[in-house]
Amino acid sequence: MLSPSSHKRPGVVPSCQRGSLVPCPRLTMSNPHRPQFSTGDLTDLAETQISCFAKRTTNLLSCLIVSLVAISLWLPLPGRECQASGALGRPGEKKEKIVDFVRDIQPILKASCYACHGPGLQMGQLRLDSKQLALQGGHSGQVIIPGKSEESLLVHRILGLGDKARMPLQGEPLNRDQINRVRAWIDQGAPWPAEASLPEATIAKHWAYIKPVRPELPIVKNHSWVCNPIDTFVLARLEKEGLTPSPEANRETLIRRVSLDLIGLPPSLEEVEAFLADQSPDAYEKVVDRLLASPHYGERWARPWLDLARYADTNGYADNQRTIWKYRDWVIHALNKDMPFDEFTIEQIAGDMLPNATTDQKIATGFHRNTMVNDEGGVDLEEARWVTVVDRVGTTASVWLGSTLACTQCHNHKYDPFTQTEFYQFFAFFENADYRVGGAVPAVQEPVLELPTPEQENQRKSLREEIPKLEATLNTQTPELEKAQAQWEREEAPIRATWHVLDPIEFTSKGGASLTRLGDQSVLVTPYADKETYTVATRTDLKGITAFQLEVLPDKSLPAYGPGRSKDGNFVLTSFRVYWGTDSQGKTAKRVNLRNPHADFSQTDFPVASVLDDDPETGWAILPQVGQPHAALFQTETPLGDGSGTPLTFILEHQSQNEKAAIGRFRISGSTTESPQLAPALPEHIRIILNTQADKRTEEQKNDLSCYYRSISPLLKPARDRLFELTERLRKLPVVTTLVMQERNSWERPFTYLRVRGSFLNKGQKVYAGVPAVLHPLPESQLANRLGLAHWLVDKNNPLVLWHPRSTTDSP
Repeated sequence: MLSPSSHKRPGVVPSCQRGSLVPCPRLTMSNPHRPQFSTGDLTDLAETQISCFAKRTTNLLSCLIVSLVAISLWLPLPGRECQASGALGRPGEKKEKIVDFVRDIQPILKASCYACHGPGLQMGQLRLDSKQLALQGGHSGQVIIPGKSEESLLVHRILGLGDKARMPLQGEPLNRDQINRVRAWIDQGAPWPAEASLPEATIAKHWAYIKPVRPELPIVKNHSWVCNPIDTFVLARLEKEGLTPSPEANRETLIRRVSLDLIGLPPSLEEVEAFLADQSPDAYEKVVDRLLASPHYGERWARPWLDLARYADTNGYADNQRTIWKYRDWVIHALNKDMPFDEFTIEQIAGDMLPNATTDQKIATGFHRNTMVNDEGGVDLEEARWVTVVDRVGTTASVWLGSTLACTQCHNHKYDPFTQTEFYQFFAFFENADYRVGGAVPAVQEPVLELPTPEQENQRKSLREEIPKLEATLNTQTPELEKAQAQWEREEAPIRATWHVLDPIEFTSKGGASLTRLGDQSVLVTPYADKETYTVATRTDLKGITAFQLEVLPDKSLPAYGPGRSKDGNFVLTSFRVYWGTDSQGKTAKRVNLRNPHADFSQTDFPVASVLDDDPETGWAILPQVGQPHAALFQTETPLGDGSGTPLTFILEHQSQNEKAAIGRFRISGSTTESPQLAPALPEHIRIILNTQADKRTEEQKNDLSCYYRSISPLLKPARDRLFELTERLRKLPVVTTLVMQERNSWERPFTYLRVRGSFLNKGQKVYAGVPAVLHPLPESQLANRLGLAHWLVDKNNPLVLWHPRSTTDSP
């Protein structure tokens, strides 16, 4: 109703200028002897005026004078208070009429004020639906001063006094009677009953938010029909309506019903016959016990819970599979072993945070790893992570509280028991869960728990004991290695000198990838398609070229550092062709015949020679030696190039069925020696070190060069091969994994930022983990984290989580 706005609404005229009968201090007279009139006196004078016109008096001027005198006599003098019509009677009445807030004032506030100053909106930080907040005021200060209406800003604003716009801004102004009632109410001390204030308090008293208490059992007549307390309530209502319970079903129907209810399967013929033959008093109970002991019981009742947990074997956005079936099995096992519901809850919300958490308790946290996961390329990673946390908030509230807390993600709602701030306080409980960004296609990755069998664990232990010893051998520099390194440097330099890098002039991609020339004259490819063909054109002044060398180079922008673009860093080059010279249209015309291909490394069944057979089903690959440079040499059948800018075109084809198996970075060189040798494909920083004189190398360069040489030294090849064998055996162990939650170490209470309008980009105020105010507080013995939230959910004071301190299964 009140606003901090200082401008006036166009066309709004103060009441004292619109002929209103409401007194205005700016128009009071200064005659100290003028008698004070009540509104009753004014009414009599107004009637005299009307009568004067009604009788069509000829003296209109006299009537006008009478009217002006009546109004002037009614206007208050300076320093004297106006009396409200609702509080004053006719002349002769001595006692003021008491204004009732609920009857006289609250309807005015609801109709004219709550739209701008109520639970949904508080313009000027003023809220008038709460006594405490209304008396507190807003940006403009205190608006209600009990006992002093003439000093209350509320009265000034509804009268349109001062330089502020009259209230309400929209809709009709308050009439004389309404204004006088407000003034009289303030002058009487602004009494405001507690039960008429704070919608939150009213909500808190709603039966849904009150802790349930055990009611007294109703009195029934047919006691023999009652088997448990619930039957008493059912029977009481039946007797009230004059109804009787249906007769007990026949035995065939009973066993069919209970079997379908408990295990989701109809009974077998043998089970039906056994039940019919059992005439003992507890025959039905024995059937129930047998069904509860069946493993199918957990399978049957896990299904509705897994639906609540949004369980799926894919990430949800596509058909990409994820492994989380261990969580499904955990739910089944928990139901079959009669796990108490409080344990069932705590382990799923925060099993990883329990003291000395067991493997099963960690598996249970898969409840919140069932969120949909978008791991496609181009996804905003922060938004993707934020969406998963929003899902965890909404799911926790709907499953355990039976409330749609997610509705407040963007803003508050009138009469909603939860606020937007409370949504993000709840959000903060899950904000401290561990995650990282990584992968071949960068994506949000959360913890994965490995679950090896005892036999697999023994194998891993044995392998892990030998691997560190081999790594120590490969990282130790010895005099023998230093001598071999010096020899290698002397032999490598002349070979490297025989190769001349061919500078790429033009380069294109048939699959639409972007090719970029780097400073070392290599070509970097981004992005990529499943099947790619690169065309690179150059000119060279070399004469008598006898061989070409293709280097495939790692790069930090590539998956697993490359040099390929598949997710493991590998590639499959299916064809390598060279053309030279130009035809009449200026295009390269002659294909160069290549022979004697060899490489520094080829993957099993993917030899480098296969790139010359033009078969798309074969090709050169390098797994497992990814993340490091490699080179392949191709000799020409006859020398080519006349030393006058010979045009050359290289075509690299990748037609493999493997996903995105194209080279990510490469460089091409030419040699004119009679017996070309394959030069080692060197990392760029090693090439720089080798081009630096030995006596001018820094200690860091010397160490880097020694480290690199140990990775290629023939002396250490047995150790490298053994290390590769062990790591491959370790990698290929078929260990089952599952998705889990894991808390980050933090000394600060979990927090997040309120998102304005629910947008993850628009951060608002910082909020700390907390629970909705309408419910019971977080136990003082619990920290404000996921584990504390779990204990809060199953607290016996929580009216929304109904559970009994016993197992999840209870025989009828």
